[in-house]
Amino acid sequence: MTEIPEHLLKRAKAAREKTEASGDAAAAGGASGSESRIPQELLDRSKAARAGGVAVKDAPAAPVVAAPVAGGVPVGAGPGGHTQRLLTVVKSGSIQDVKAVPVDKVHVWPHLLSIEFVAALACTAFTFMFSWFVNAPLLQAANFNQTPNPSKAPWYFMGLQELLTMFHPMIAGVTIPGMGLILLIFAPYLDRNASNKPEDRKFITSLMTIHMMFWAVLVIISSFFRGPGYNFTFPWRDGIFFEL
Repeated sequence: MTEIPEHLLKRAKAAREKTEASGDAAAAGGASGSESRIPQELLDRSKAARAGGVAVKDAPAAPVVAAPVAGGVPVGAGPGGHTQRLLTVVKSGSIQDVKAVPVDKVHVWPHLLSIEFVAALACTAFTFMFSWFVNAPLLQAANFNQTPNPSKAPWYFMGLQELLTMFHPMIAGVTIPGMGLILLIFAPYLDRNASNKPEDRKFITSLMTIHMMFWAVLVIISSFFRGPGYNFTFPWRDGIFFEL
């Protein structure tokens, strides 16, 4: 059974006290036979019921007419002159919560794919404009009787070529790249934080930063600081031995 709230109990008690006060005033004023007053037998029955006793006599039901006050409105009447009262108790928690719960997830379509499509169009437009204004002719046909010096790999393999000058081919070409790939594969399982804020993803942010800086430094050294014979040189002294 649902417990009635305290404020409703106070309102009901105040209404009963007001009704009792009006009934006592009507009884003190007499005029029990008047049609504009509550019959005396009903007042007696009401008092007996409140006292827990038995009514003096059973009288036939009579229409209840509230005592008028100034302005012609019955005593205890509500808006419009109505004397009925309706009390409703609402269970706690029965009102539905309509507040939306904020989430940090969106659908792939259209939120992600639309942004990626616009980014692809922007990259395509930039490449088109770059190729229009920048002259990038093909080199002459390769001469298999003359090896260029220095002979460098494409820029995306220069990191591995730089490692070959420092370590054994097995270590530079298999061990170090393999360990890096394995670490990147297990990175999502090592850091299971669902937040996308950099301050909450310090481990994965540090890991990717070290990975990118490691290969970026190797590519820069191999591109601009390696001269004939793949020896270390300074570009501001001997020039740049690198072609796009």
